[in-house]
Amino acid sequence: MNCLPGSDQYVAVVVIGRNEGDHLTLCLESVLAVRDSGLPIDLIYVDSASTDGSPESADKLGARVIRVSGQPMTAARGRNAGWTMTQAPYVLFLDGDTLLHPLFLDQALAVFNDPELGPQTAAVWGHRRESNPGGSVYNRVLDLDWIYPAGWTEFFGGDVLIRREALVSVDGYNPELIAGEEPEMCRRLRERGWRILHIDEPMTKHDLRMTHFSQYWRRATRCGHAYAQVSGLFENTADPFWTAEARRNRKRGLLLLWLFLLSFTACYLLHSGWPLFVLALLILAAGARSAWKARSRSNSWTTLLLFGLHSHLQEIPIFIGQMRYRFARARHRKVSLIEYKRA
Repeated sequence: MNCLPGSDQYVAVVVIGRNEGDHLTLCLESVLAVRDSGLPIDLIYVDSASTDGSPESADKLGARVIRVSGQPMTAARGRNAGWTMTQAPYVLFLDGDTLLHPLFLDQALAVFNDPELGPQTAAVWGHRRESNPGGSVYNRVLDLDWIYPAGWTEFFGGDVLIRREALVSVDGYNPELIAGEEPEMCRRLRERGWRILHIDEPMTKHDLRMTHFSQYWRRATRCGHAYAQVSGLFENTADPFWTAEARRNRKRGLLLLWLFLLSFTACYLLHSGWPLFVLALLILAAGARSAWKARSRSNSWTTLLLFGLHSHLQEIPIFIGQMRYRFARARHRKVSLIEYKRA
């Protein structure tokens, strides 16, 4: 695609990061490769108090560098700091641990240029997948979490191409959210008549770098925090976004906790491991059922079974994340950032 600066195809790419190291360099280089192919790009890197030299690395590669300080140091705040510094009609948001597919921008911009699809389309996103699914069992399982069917959707994730006009119409991301900022903004976009399209094309490769159970647990509690905080913003509106999902998780999480507690108590009273064995069989059966439903996501039944078990067992840390947020709110306290990645 040959586009002149200042044309309707001019794109700002806003990359956010904190201590991403070599991953940031690779991310920026993947964007520069697209720019070198002929698409004019305003490359912006927003840094959140990195201590590994990330801002200097980005500057050497020619990116405009913005340093975000103060609290809360959220991803939403970083993205807002980036897109408000450009007048490009389209803004591509990327996390600093991703690699941009060389064809995604051409394919996404084609949607905006389509006379039927484009006018009310606020955002276009494609497939994000893990770059190293074999690196750990967590990478392997959570890679399937990124798989969504193509078509009109209610939300997008951290990597997305957005029309600047749409960002202006909703005043960007909510900077107070430490998680769930993308679905929350999507809800406000839909309220104003905008639409979101997921295209069946590769968009980014992501490096989760998850090798410890503690990281998995914190990621899930972060999800619970997002459920509770975002649903609380809309619970008394005509569109109580995420309220049903948050309530469903509270029921399932509490049920699982009670089942584990009852099983351990029964094992102690009966001096037998059978109650836990029966509970394990029940969870395994539920996981197998979920694996069957998700069979289109992978050709590996081992991966699918692990994914099925994950889909149920994650309800516990998600529930705990919700409760932590609710207890903090009741005491008029803010929860600090929940980070699960290792620098």
